[in-house]
Amino acid sequence: MAGRPFDAVLCDFDGVLKLQDLEQQAEIERAYGVEPGTVARVTGASPLLVPALTGLVTREEWMASAVPVLAGLVGSAARADALIGEWITARTWADEEVLALLTRARAHVPVVLVSNATSELAAHLTELELHDAFDHVVSSYDVGVIKPDRRIYEIAVQHAGAPAERCLFVDDRAENVAAASALGMIGVHYRAPTDLEAALLPLLAD
Repeated sequence: MAGRPFDAVLCDFDGVLKLQDLEQQAEIERAYGVEPGTVARVTGASPLLVPALTGLVTREEWMASAVPVLAGLVGSAARADALIGEWITARTWADEEVLALLTRARAHVPVVLVSNATSELAAHLTELELHDAFDHVVSSYDVGVIKPDRRIYEIAVQHAGAPAERCLFVDDRAENVAAASALGMIGVHYRAPTDLEAALLPLLAD
């Protein structure tokens, strides 16, 4: 349509649409005698992190790789395994304000989810009743490459059916937004729903 600001929306999942109860996770960690943020730090340092995000190992295998390190902090492998089990099942929810904005945008242009994800993405989408919320889902686990590698953006653009310079890209990580912008996309560094609302306003006011 003439005057439309962009022809597709590419949106991140975790930290934008899917939110995690960080305080609950912190309470779980305190109950096991470790500082809040410990599980994220240890799992984030695992050599299986990238393989878990690119389809080479499952999320369970990735989490299991953190057990030996956490065992040294909580006293035993059994306690470390229990800690991980509780931590990963902390409450998650979809941000209803973000979902409403994306739903409104989808009435005008395709909306593509672009996520650095594990083997559990499809299950998470179903649990949050988001399995029909997008025109396409581009998961790093399925395509074998993670943001900010340009290849995942190129795959997403193909699914969007619009050239990169006609795509709006939304992500809570600055490096991912920078990579999208380098390809010509309109980048939005997401910190709050108002960031998405402002970016979508020219489209929704059309």
